[in-house]
Amino acid sequence: MVKLTRIYTKGGDKGLTSLGRGGRVPKHDLRVEAYGTVDEANSTIGMARAVIARTVKKDRRRHDVEAMLARIQNDLFDLGADLCTLFAKDKTDRPALRIVPSQTERLEREIDAMNAELAPLTSFILPGGSEAAAHLHLARTVARRAERRMTQLAAKQAVNPEAIKYINRLSDHLFVLGRRLNENGAADVLWVPGGAR
Repeated sequence: MVKLTRIYTKGGDKGLTSLGRGGRVPKHDLRVEAYGTVDEANSTIGMARAVIARTVKKDRRRHDVEAMLARIQNDLFDLGADLCTLFAKDKTDRPALRIVPSQTERLEREIDAMNAELAPLTSFILPGGSEAAAHLHLARTVARRAERRMTQLAAKQAVNPEAIKYINRLSDHLFVLGRRLNENGAADVLWVPGGAR
């Protein structure tokens, strides 16, 4: 576990940061960009959770949503730990924390369960509807950006393949959850191609 007694260390004052198992890289390194964008996604989910706590009626459904998002936020810290540690066969007594298939599979089960309650889409939807759904759409787009950063990194360095699967599935999860919080899709704002001409 992490024990933080000081918040600033001055270690990054020259534009470098430390990776999970040591080694220093520039703060603009692709690896840092990838896990930094995962952190942004996590923060936007935190904002969504605050909005959901304030605007969604307190019932079993809200409890389920809050529990899902709490697990996802924890997973995103796991993902950050995965990305900040070079991907290689662990030859130490302490293997690196990695995203594992069960985390991705849980997202898939939750997506399937939520989607079963929704009417099929007849158009793409615009980000919005309820305030909670709008925040989830923002989180979804940040997760997609994190995915782009991760695949960019994977083109140059080894990345845990399950981590890329997880972030891909996460954006789908946030999309479906946004629809669920838009009155099961009834409050979705549909795209009308050419409708603003």
